[in-house]
Amino acid sequence: MAKIVFVTGANKGIGFGIAKHLGKSGWQVILGARDQQRAESAVNELKSAGVDVLGWVNIELRDLASIEHATKEISEKYPHLSLLVNNAGIPGDMSVDSLHTELSDIKETLDVNFIGTFALTKLLLPLLTNNKGRIVNITVPSEISPYWHPLAYVASKAAQNAMMGVMATEIQQSNTSLEIFSVHPGPTTTDLNGNMALPGFHDIETVGQKTAELINDGQNHQGEFIELYPIVKED
Repeated sequence: MAKIVFVTGANKGIGFGIAKHLGKSGWQVILGARDQQRAESAVNELKSAGVDVLGWVNIELRDLASIEHATKEISEKYPHLSLLVNNAGIPGDMSVDSLHTELSDIKETLDVNFIGTFALTKLLLPLLTNNKGRIVNITVPSEISPYWHPLAYVASKAAQNAMMGVMATEIQQSNTSLEIFSVHPGPTTTDLNGNMALPGFHDIETVGQKTAELINDGQNHQGEFIELYPIVKED
């Protein structure tokens, strides 16, 4: 049976890198994106790299109706989907400390990074369970780093990490044929952080390849939080 993966936020950044290297390792790829022009450009670039791209799906994680429409399209067009990579997210305002963080920024970041991600995961669970599939969340540690701790973003990812842990526990308790785990890529130069490139940062090619190798390693990572590269002190 063909290996089919849906990667959210796959038109750029880490999501693009993961889609590319999964595709180069034999996966058929569906891109999740919210901008048609950027999605089509990414599809063309991936195809030029030899990736078997099945198509792209329009999805806006802050909009539950958009998520419902996207999951309906996936279920109908790609019934053999066996891997969901929850990569898409927004940074929130990383330029302010917690005391100056607006409540609206907290809510917006949670709506996308946690609530939207949970809604997508929940709606695709029947399909993934039927195909004995996997869910991989691209995230950051819940523990607070003294070197990097934007409140809205870290809080939203901590909620996502809790979702993964609870779901993994329940999957094990119910003996469901499904696997979920989280991957922390580590400091990576992307649009999300303004293309920051400090010592210890990696590029999307490196992170994409490492993540694909992890997904393809044949091991069960149920409930694990795996760090590819830890956050290190900025010089």
